[in-house]
Amino acid sequence: MKKFTFYTMMLLLTVTIFPTNSFAINEKVPTSSSNPKEVPAEVKLLLNRLEEIKKMDKSNLNSTEKKELRKEVKAIKKTLKSTGNGVYLSIGAIIIIVLLLILLL
Repeated sequence: MKKFTFYTMMLLLTVTIFPTNSFAINEKVPTSSSNPKEVPAEVKLLLNRLEEIKKMDKSNLNSTEKKELRKEVKAIKKTLKSTGNGVYLSIGAIIIIVLLLILLL
C-alpha cells in the first residue's frame, strides 16, 4: 500500500511540475471565428469600451477625468472576471484534495 501511495504521489507531482501548453502563462486565447464558443453581446460591449479607453488621448484630460477612467476600467475588468466560466483550483487546494484522497483510500 505504501508503494502504491508513493508512486501515485510521484505521478501527480510530475504532472504538476511539467504543465502542458494549455497552462502556459500569458498565452492569449484566439478570438477568431474558429473558436466554437460564441462571445456574449454584453462581453463584446465591455471589451469594445476597454479598447476605446486604450485608444483615447489622455494627455488633455485633467486628473479627475483620468481617475474616473481608471475606476471605469477597474469596474469593467471586475465584471469581465465575474462573467468568466470555469472552475479554478489553486495548487494548495489540489494538494489538499490529493492528501484527502490518499487518507480516505
